[in-house]
Amino acid sequence: MTEAPKPLLLPDGRPAAHAWTLDPTLRHLNHGSFGAVPLAAQREQQRLREEMERAPVVWFPALPGRVAAARAEVAGFLRVPARDLALVPNASAGASVVYGSLPHRAGGEVLVTDHGYGAVTMGAERLARRWGGRVRTAHVPLHAGAEEAAAAVLASVTDRTALIVLDHITSATARLLPVDLIGTAAREAGITLLVDGAHVPGLIEDPLAGLEFDAWVGNLHKFGCAPRGASALVVRSELRDQLYPLIDSWGAEEPFPERFDTQGTLDATSYLAAPAALGFVERTWGWATVRGYLSELADHAEHVIGTAFTELTGESAAAEVGMPVNALRLVRLPDGLATTRLEADALRDRVAAELGVEAAFTSFGGTGYFRLSTHVYNTAADYQDFAERCVPVLADWARRARPSR
Repeated sequence: MTEAPKPLLLPDGRPAAHAWTLDPTLRHLNHGSFGAVPLAAQREQQRLREEMERAPVVWFPALPGRVAAARAEVAGFLRVPARDLALVPNASAGASVVYGSLPHRAGGEVLVTDHGYGAVTMGAERLARRWGGRVRTAHVPLHAGAEEAAAAVLASVTDRTALIVLDHITSATARLLPVDLIGTAAREAGITLLVDGAHVPGLIEDPLAGLEFDAWVGNLHKFGCAPRGASALVVRSELRDQLYPLIDSWGAEEPFPERFDTQGTLDATSYLAAPAALGFVERTWGWATVRGYLSELADHAEHVIGTAFTELTGESAAAEVGMPVNALRLVRLPDGLATTRLEADALRDRVAAELGVEAAFTSFGGTGYFRLSTHVYNTAADYQDFAERCVPVLADWARRARPSR
């Protein structure tokens, strides 16, 4: 059995959870979906909002400069030049910026994978319709390693492929995809590559080092713990000259990325408070320590919960994931649960309402999974509780669901 890691503590010796305002009557086991904002960042955002409301005529003309300063700090965290990075509300918005700015390609095709995030894939389908082309979906086996996964994607490239949309870390299946291998091949073929790195900031130390891509977008409000609505769009090719924000404002004539700094009267305090969240984690524990803890805790949680399901049902709960992620894991659910995305979402809502647990359930290839995503406020006790209290209930729900199929 994997050993339970010692919980992370605040400098005053209190549990890490005391730095958040999460409801103590719930078990929060799904940081990866919407994140969780530490109190320090909440307070900074509230301070900024109060400043905005006290003097809006002073605030908004000065806002582009403040956004640029926050952008530079985020760029330092991601280890990219500030001139390559724009701030956008979320990863889907960043993808929409790319979709809306690419030049028309009559009959052009967009290549995605069957691990792609639904909203981003929907945007790709809309783009393909505008081009009069189609979306091709490459099947990447869950167990595929880097070489096999890259081969599966590249085998679906045709002479009409104008854009590849690739997850850096997949949402439903909690795995990496080989952006390095596919990016190099796409560059050699002259195909634009958009990378959806929604879960990446905070989980990979130097996430963009050595990668070839045209555009990459990552959420700061997931594992980075920034206020929601703060993401980074990084552009490394001539595509930068074509990208414009979704809203045309007074910065429209500025170059990239400055034209993204001006977005009229939108509340940009999530951008401005993002460095407070990133800095809080670094000062309190250090990001390297956090990543190590998240990985050890995820290993332990996967073992505890997977073993509980296996012992109770007699079915293996192991999920063979080819390129696993440090803070994310999959545990296979008993047959009968979460076989589609809609069923998985319904199970998420039922577990929250009836069992008092915020959890993520996903579906891939007709199989349901419990997606674990750890953060510093989680401890081994959270997962032991789920194994003891929730696994038997889920197994019972699965038994009840199977006869109706």
